[in-house]
Amino acid sequence: MNNCVLCNSEENLCEYTVTPKDETIIICKVCESSMDEPLKDEKHWNCLHDSMWSSEPAVQVVVYRLLTKLNAQDQLDMLYVEDEVVAWSKEGLASENEEPVRDANGTILVEGDAVSIIKDLPVKGAGFTAKQGTTVKNIRMVPGDPTHIQGKVNGSMIFIVSKFLKKL
Repeated sequence: MNNCVLCNSEENLCEYTVTPKDETIIICKVCESSMDEPLKDEKHWNCLHDSMWSSEPAVQVVVYRLLTKLNAQDQLDMLYVEDEVVAWSKEGLASENEEPVRDANGTILVEGDAVSIIKDLPVKGAGFTAKQGTTVKNIRMVPGDPTHIQGKVNGSMIFIVSKFLKKL
């Protein structure tokens, strides 16, 4: 393909990865640069009136996300996409809007990190205290809650407040 799938431009093309399925589409640098904040260049996105009819699921996902960010409800109402494409679109929008989980030093934590507990923490309902210096490996994020993580301590899966952790 020799043009941007969104605005049909033929100049400065690049690959754009549509998360979380990691499929790629070809877009121009103008579309790429205003993708995160489309309201800064609203007029550019008039091109979505044409690209919204694409049969390519990855393009449909990007169009859905952009129309959502632009608050273009009329176009969203006209957009015909399968339920799994809508789910993919919303999944990506949710992860873009989520606040990152940070440790006591402000370092961003991600799924699978190893952390150290920086203070003795009594574990409610488990009858033990998670001791300072304990390493918690392969942590999990708590969806929608940037203040907690899940991790295994003394063989029990527990929730831990992230401000009492330090990334290793």
